[in-house]
Amino acid sequence: MFDAFAKVVSQADARGAYLSNEQLDALSALVASGNKRLDVVNRLTSNASTIVANAARALFAEQPQLIAPGGNAYTNRRMAACLRDMEIILRYVTYATLAGDASVLDDRCLNGLRETYVALGVPGASVAAGVAKMKDAAIAIANDPAGITPGDCSSLIAEVAGYFDRAAGAVA
Repeated sequence: MFDAFAKVVSQADARGAYLSNEQLDALSALVASGNKRLDVVNRLTSNASTIVANAARALFAEQPQLIAPGGNAYTNRRMAACLRDMEIILRYVTYATLAGDASVLDDRCLNGLRETYVALGVPGASVAAGVAKMKDAAIAIANDPAGITPGDCSSLIAEVAGYFDRAAGAVA
């Protein structure tokens, strides 16, 4: 697991090369967006319970068979496991956002997750739908301009959306 800086340095070192101007510019942009990145991560972290709960409510309203007897989220234990997994995915999305790199999300959260869900009989499409609902809620919270560092956040918001899309694609 590397942050954006360690990844660029590691790649350059493996080639025995200096950092290119493009790499330095990309790292400079990452530093320049640092306060916005911290604001977004803080908002997602502060609202994690709300994001997960609202996404789960919307998912279960859309797919009530999940919470019906025999459904994958039926019983308190299964519901708790579902909410836990959604929270873990959100947490790793915030780590990736802070690092500016998806490797922590891939390595520590998504690697092997689909296979685990298949083995447990968890419907991947439903998990992906839940992740999409978390994405919508998280983007709405992160995109609220009140109390956030001024400036264009569109590329950062697109990055966050991409991490959610990556998670949804990994389990579908």
